[in-house]
This record gives sequence, structure tokens and C-alpha cells, in this order.
Amino acid sequence: MCFEKLKNDILGKQYSLSMTCVSEKQSREINKKYRKKDKATNVLSFSLRKDEGEIILCPAVIKREAKSFSKTFNQFLSFLVIHGMLHLKGMKHSSTMERAEKFYSKKYDKKYFSGNRRRLLNDKSRGGGISKRREKS
Repeated sequence: MCFEKLKNDILGKQYSLSMTCVSEKQSREINKKYRKKDKATNVLSFSLRKDEGEIILCPAVIKREAKSFSKTFNQFLSFLVIHGMLHLKGMKHSSTMERAEKFYSKKYDKKYFSGNRRRLLNDKSRGGGISKRREKS
């Protein structure tokens, strides 16, 4: 997947996006500091300015969670990058965001939605489900 094309499509060509990968320990520290959640997470998005943001990914968590959703690492990574970019665009967890995730996932990774998306939405290990409102993701 070409993340630059995806970034341009979702956020626009003028948007400056940095993406980084961190360890589980680093993910946990960042999540605790900014979201008050004492656990490592798969993706965090931070809007720095109107046209600038950062996505922080934790490959170890992504790899573990991808297996539980019967997705490949790359399929789940692609979904999480889309999810993070939509947050940077200002979207909150909602049916509108889910439709946007589905649209971009189909557009950029046709295989992603071949499985059961509801499983992602109802995963109790994520604190009640991914559709639950959060400040940052």
C-alpha cells in the first residue's frame, strides 16, 4: 500500500504527516500520558496543526491483534493507518467514520473487508468496542 497516495486522498497534498513505529513500552507510555490509558495500543493520532499531524504505530500490538481478527499484518496496518488519518481529519468514532474506513479500505486494499468487520467493532478487549468515543486513537 502506498501511504502517500492514501494521505493525499484523505488529508490532502498540503498536509504534512509523519508516521513512526514504537515499541510496546513506548506505546504504553504515550497512551498513558496523553489518553490516561495504561496499556500499549495499536495506533495513536496527534493533530499538531491544522495541516500537520503524526501517527504512531506499534507493530507488536498490530501483529498480535491482526491474528485475532484473521487479518494479515499488512491488512490490519492499512486499516489502522486509514483510521488514524480519519481522526486527523477530525472524525470521531461513529457510523460516518466506519463508512469512511470501509470506503478507503476498499479503495486501497480490496481484501480487508472480506472478513467480518463487526468483530472489530465488538471486541471487548478494546474497552467496550472500537465504536466507543475516545479523545485520540
